[in-house]
Amino acid sequence: MTDTTIGTIRTLLENAVAETDDSELQFKLRTALQLLAVIDRQQEVASEALANAEIEADVREALRELGYVD
Repeated sequence: MTDTTIGTIRTLLENAVAETDDSELQFKLRTALQLLAVIDRQQEVASEALANAEIEADVREALRELGYVD
């Protein structure tokens, strides 16, 4: 799979689109992929904001341990 949850979901949805001949189901899966792209972008923006924010060292370390910042 991939390194992220979003990437794993994207892969699963793409595979499901490829494996079905039902056009209505393909439409729903492609719509889910589009929504996932929006969520991915929102997470990127939030991560950038956290990375650039002035945060106390102990709070930043706690966020790093939780995987919210690099």
